[in-house]
Amino acid sequence: MRDNKQAWSKLGIDIATHDVILDVVGAAFGEVYLSQKDRPAKMDYFNAFVAELHGKRIHELMEGQREGRKVVGTFCVFVPEELVIAANAFQVGLCAGAEVGYEAAEQYVPRNTCALIKSAFGFNRAKVCPYIEVSDMIVGENTCDGKKKAYESYAGLVRNLYVMDLPQMKSESGKALLKTEYRRFAAELEKLTGVKITAENLSKGIRIVNAKRKALARLASLRYADPAPISGLDVLLINQISFLDDPERFTAAVNDLCDELEQRIREKKGVMPAGTPRVLISGCPMAVPNWKLPNIIEKSGVVIVGEETCTGERGTRNCVETSASDVDGMIDAIVDRYFRIDCAIFTPNPDRLQHIKEMVKNYRADGVVHYSLRCCQPYTTEAISYEKALEKESIPVLLVETDYSAEDAGQLSTRIEAFKERIAK
Repeated sequence: MRDNKQAWSKLGIDIATHDVILDVVGAAFGEVYLSQKDRPAKMDYFNAFVAELHGKRIHELMEGQREGRKVVGTFCVFVPEELVIAANAFQVGLCAGAEVGYEAAEQYVPRNTCALIKSAFGFNRAKVCPYIEVSDMIVGENTCDGKKKAYESYAGLVRNLYVMDLPQMKSESGKALLKTEYRRFAAELEKLTGVKITAENLSKGIRIVNAKRKALARLASLRYADPAPISGLDVLLINQISFLDDPERFTAAVNDLCDELEQRIREKKGVMPAGTPRVLISGCPMAVPNWKLPNIIEKSGVVIVGEETCTGERGTRNCVETSASDVDGMIDAIVDRYFRIDCAIFTPNPDRLQHIKEMVKNYRADGVVHYSLRCCQPYTTEAISYEKALEKESIPVLLVETDYSAEDAGQLSTRIEAFKERIAK
């Protein structure tokens, strides 16, 4: 049996605090997830992953390091996993989804910083995220202004922070910047790993990540059905795990689940009855264990059928085109794919609004819950104009601005109940 605590100690984890956090997360997982009725049996794989959230995968990463491989920690869907895999490294998402170490974090970032940024600092300062501590390189990215400035402080707290610049406009010069940055990142990965990125290993990386996206797209399409064969909570969990798990093993698990869901659809077996109000969640990403809002929504008797978020369709939409046979052509194809991500950092950003409308139609959603983290200027600002545009087309919208605390849970429940009455058929 693996000795998790010995591994955590080697990484410099604060064991006592870490034990408390794991107990809290475990209890929350039981209350939020395991209490659900009529869950697909194949969710057991993802339940087991959460049970070993800081165990099995951490041991795999450390074993890979002993064999000479490197671990690249990331916060953003703009970091191209294809390049990391081509360099024979692991890519993992980093902890940033709970109120941890906030007092220490506020020594580096303002108190009114968005919860995701503050959480990233808090997990670091509290020494309770083994994914941070095991990373040989941590990749930051200049998306919003909050992250851009926060990385200046974060650089002094972690080993080997690499910051990637990102364009702010969808223009030819913006695309040229992204290509320059991805080529620079590829060179830095080669330096870190000692592995030359070739056409052969980059093609492999593209194939592996495309397969993962296709599996998640298959899962998404099965949610068009009424009754919904799977809860939005479970799909959020799957998407969160996609940032941590071995990509090929994860892809196989998602496709196994989809096989089961197809059978449930044929049997008209859903997690809630046919005709249950259906909503789309749009806006900010939700990192583990940020399950508050989806839990409130679905416990109210509304089913979440899609996510227009980075931990949803925005992060997995579109595959990399595979016709190129040389490294430069493949990087061009990677740039083309990632440049289509409609993050709120871009201005103007009409594609995101169009995608919301398309998703409402495809998923047969009765309304949109737009989720913004407090102090997230890009998504909170877009929410105002998006609400007006969607309501003009008779798409009901509920704007939610919140954080990771439970203080507003009662208020949110009341608002969700009122929205449910508005969209009920």
